[in-house]
Amino acid sequence: METESEPYVRLATLRQLHQVIADLNSARSLADTLQTVADGVVTGLGYELSAVNLVQADGDLVVAAVAGNSSAEALLTGQVGPRHSWDHRLSIAEHWGDLRFISHTEAWQLDEDGVPGWYTPAPVPRYEDEWHPGDRLFAPLHVTGSDELLGVISVDRPRNGRLPGPWGQEAFQMYAFQAAIAISNARLRANMQRALVRLEREQQALRASEESFRQAFEFAPSGMAIAEMGGDQHGRILRANDALCRLLGRRAGTLRRYTFSDLAHPEDIGTLLRTSAEGGRTEVRLSTSEGAYLWVSLRNSVVADATDGPRLLLTHVEDITERKRHEMQLAHRASHDALTGLPNSAELRARLSARLCTRPHAGRPSAVDTLDAAYGGPAPGSFPGPAADPDAYDADAHDFDLGLGLGGARHAAGPTGAGFGVAPYEHHVHTVAPDEDGDQDGEGAKGLAVLFCDLDGFKSINDRFGHHTGDAVLIEVARRLTSGVRDGDTVARLGGDEFVVLADGLCHADAQDLAVRLRNAIIPPIRVDGRAVRVGASFGIGWAHCGMSVEEVLQSADQRMYIEKRSRSKQQRRAG
Repeated sequence: METESEPYVRLATLRQLHQVIADLNSARSLADTLQTVADGVVTGLGYELSAVNLVQADGDLVVAAVAGNSSAEALLTGQVGPRHSWDHRLSIAEHWGDLRFISHTEAWQLDEDGVPGWYTPAPVPRYEDEWHPGDRLFAPLHVTGSDELLGVISVDRPRNGRLPGPWGQEAFQMYAFQAAIAISNARLRANMQRALVRLEREQQALRASEESFRQAFEFAPSGMAIAEMGGDQHGRILRANDALCRLLGRRAGTLRRYTFSDLAHPEDIGTLLRTSAEGGRTEVRLSTSEGAYLWVSLRNSVVADATDGPRLLLTHVEDITERKRHEMQLAHRASHDALTGLPNSAELRARLSARLCTRPHAGRPSAVDTLDAAYGGPAPGSFPGPAADPDAYDADAHDFDLGLGLGGARHAAGPTGAGFGVAPYEHHVHTVAPDEDGDQDGEGAKGLAVLFCDLDGFKSINDRFGHHTGDAVLIEVARRLTSGVRDGDTVARLGGDEFVVLADGLCHADAQDLAVRLRNAIIPPIRVDGRAVRVGASFGIGWAHCGMSVEEVLQSADQRMYIEKRSRSKQQRRAG
C-alpha cells in the first residue's frame, strides 16, 4: 500500500532540488556560498524565509545570509546571537532526524534569549499539520566527520503552509549535509587561495608559505591531489593526501603510477578530460583498490608550481556516494509506483515521448486520420460513457484524463511536456506502425506496440475483501505482467487497476499473441491471506508512430481496450 504521507513528488521539483545542490559547489567565495545556501532553501525546498547563522571565532553565531524577504534581510544580516542561547534552543528542540523543531507551544522559552529572529504574520492554523507562526525549524551544520558546530540554518513557514512530512524532512537533511560540506570547502578554498597568493607575492616567505600549503593539503578532511597539466602525462598524480589515499584504498606511492583517467570509469573519461583541460568541476566515478567505483566530485584549480614554473592541477576530491544514493532513491520514488514498484504514469510518458517526434514518417497518415479510420469518425479524446457498459468502469471512478499521473498530479513527459511538440532528435529513427496486411506472412515493418490493460472484476474484490486484498492483487498482477514480457519492454501502472505495456519490434500477430499470453497469465487464482481470488483482463493494442502525441497513442490503445471489453459478456470478462 501507499507508504508516503507527502503529496506526489513531481519530477520538476526533484530536478530543482538537484540543481540547487549543484549550485552550492559553483559559488566562488565563502560569502557567495553562504548566500547560495540561503537562496537554495527558498528556491529548492519551498520555505518563505531562510537564514544562515555562522559560528564566529568567539563561538557566537552571526546571521551571515538571509533569503526570501528583503525587509528581513536588512534587519537580520550581521546580527549576532549568543552561543549559549543557540545551544539551549537546540537542546530543547524535538529531533526530526538531524533537524530540530520547536513547536509554537514551547516558543515561550525563546523569549528574550537574544537570538535575532523574524516572524511572518499568518492566520492561526486550522489543522494539526499546518505551520504555526510560532513554529521554529533548524538544521544544524557540522564540520565533516566531527560534531563541531559550523552553523545553523533557520527557516520560517513552508510555502504550502504545512509542516514538512517524511520526504520534506529527508530532503532538508540531505541539503543541510551538502551545505555544511560546501561551507567547509569554501573556507578551505579561501585558506588555500590565500596561501597561493602568498607564494606568488612573498618570495622571502616562500618556505613558510609552502609549509602552510602542506598543512592545508595533508590534513584536509577531503581528498586532495596535485597532478601534471598538459603534455603526454596530463593528469598524472604527483602527490596525494591521506584523505584521498583512504578514500580510494591505495597508497600514495601507488597513486603516483596513475592518471585520473586511469582511475575513472570508462563512461566518465571524456567528461573528466574536458573538465581538467583548464580547470573546473565535474562528478565522476573513480575506482578503488577493490575494483568498486565511488561517485566523487572533482574540482580542479590551475596553479603555478613556482615562479615561471610549470602549471599544475590542484584537484579537490569529495566523496558524494551517499548523495548519489539519495538522488537515485528520490528519483526512483518520483518515477515509480509506490505499491507495485512499476514505472508510473509520468515515467511511462517520458519513455514513450523519447521515441516520438512531431514529424510523421513519409507516407504515414496523421494521428487524427489513424484514429478516425479505426473508429469510424469519433474524435480523439472521446471516451465511452458509463452508460455504455457499467462493468467497464468497475476499477474505481475512471478519471483517466490522459494528463493525470498518480495522486492527480499533472506531469510533463520530456523537455516539452506530456509528449506534445517534442522536437526531432539528431539521428532520430522514425517510429512507424506496422502494416497489418504485411504481417500475414511474417513480413513487413515491426513497430512499437502499446498494450492498455484494464482488470475485470477488480472493484468487486476491493468491495468484498478490502483494499488490503486489492493491493495484494495489484502487486501480483504487476509481477505476472513483468514476468510475461521481454527484457527491455516496459510495464507501467497508470493508477487504479490500469496498466500499460510498451513492447518494441512487434508485428500485429506478435502483439495479439502477447496480449493473449498476458491475459492468460493474469487469469489463474491469486491467493491472499489463504483466500483465492480471480480477476480477468481486457487488453487494447495501439501502435505508436511519429506524428502522434503521447496522449494520442495512449488514447488509441485505451479506446481499443474498451472495444475489446464490450465485445465480451460480463461473465466472459470475469472469467478472463
